[in-house]
Amino acid sequence: MEKLKNALLLALLAAFAAALVLCPAEASDAARQGLSLCLQTVLPSLFPFFVLSSLCVSAGAADALGHLLEPVMRPLFRLSGAGAAAVVLGLVGGYPVGARTAAELYRGGAVSKDEAERLLCFCNNAGPGFVLGVCGGAVLQSARAGLCLCLVHTASAILTGMALCRLGGASRSRARGDGAPRRPRRPGGAAVFPAAVRDSFAAVWSVCGYVVLFAVLLRFFTLLLPARIAASRASPLLLGCVELTNGVLSLPPDRGGFVLCAVLLGWGGLSVHAQTLSVLEDTGLAARWYFPGKVLQALLSVPLAMLAAGFLYSA
Repeated sequence: MEKLKNALLLALLAAFAAALVLCPAEASDAARQGLSLCLQTVLPSLFPFFVLSSLCVSAGAADALGHLLEPVMRPLFRLSGAGAAAVVLGLVGGYPVGARTAAELYRGGAVSKDEAERLLCFCNNAGPGFVLGVCGGAVLQSARAGLCLCLVHTASAILTGMALCRLGGASRSRARGDGAPRRPRRPGGAAVFPAAVRDSFAAVWSVCGYVVLFAVLLRFFTLLLPARIAASRASPLLLGCVELTNGVLSLPPDRGGFVLCAVLLGWGGLSVHAQTLSVLEDTGLAARWYFPGKVLQALLSVPLAMLAAGFLYSA
């Protein structure tokens, strides 16, 4: 099995190298578009929330929010209230703010490893700015559609957390020896803010690297698509499974496009998953709940979106 994986990886690398040699102009153009997306959208939208998530953990705001939302987190998700910061920031900040906040909470010892890994299954979501502005305004051409998508996306995330976090019983607490890894204490006082800015800037540029890489991969992928598939309804779904934004932008502004948009938002795309894994690097957190969570969220989005579409497009 290991030899098969290595052979497959080598084949993919060889195909990527051949594509770069045979289509250098396409690769360069896609990389420029990816860099433009990073400078115009990714960096301005993610960096403030990355800084905010770091400051919330370092300054103790996450603890205060956890105490406030403990009565909600325990019965719904069987998790401690400390994880509420990841859920809230994940719904407000967009991918991959929720995952990074969960990692920060784990690093700071606010949640156990088991709790952090369970949080990952539902705390990493698209932000309302993208859903309302891009999905609702630009693609579906309806503010009401964008609002309905926000509600569907939030509901599917919450239902995913309620379903998966209850598997195997209540999450193990730090008292049972599953606490965060030991590491030097974060700077306190006036040093908290510079450390948050420095770490967040490095994390954002790591995310941008994946955005550029997947822009190139998606361009090669579209070149390989047969014309019949590229012109069909399957094309936005295929594109969105690889990279969310391009898939969403190719959707039609109708009932079917609304449902497919909800599914793509729930799944997130391979590019988002790579960005998420990058912010989890060196934390020791596994994605054992993350990927099942994104699959389940995409599946739950179908009936919820169809129900909302029946109300939205009834006229």
